[in-house]
Amino acid sequence: MAKCLDEGVDPTQMCKSLVDRVSRSEVLKSIAEPELLTLFEDWLEELEKEFIAQAQRSGSSDPVLMAGQLGVSIAGAQFLKAKLEQEGKI
Repeated sequence: MAKCLDEGVDPTQMCKSLVDRVSRSEVLKSIAEPELLTLFEDWLEELEKEFIAQAQRSGSSDPVLMAGQLGVSIAGAQFLKAKLEQEGKI
């Protein structure tokens, strides 16, 4: 379990909240071309499927390991892991 910072903020919860906000972002929808948004959403969906498959095969969803396997940054793998955990997919 994550420890709270001195200010009483749980960093794990803060990250989950940020992921939730990003995934619901109306700002992105309002500035992106519909075709680009569709392509991004399709790419993200495929990346999520690959993340889940790799995690099942390796028995680990470690962001450092997943970043190398998926060809994304560690921050990107951390984002995917948090998103998939929040959605109950892993």
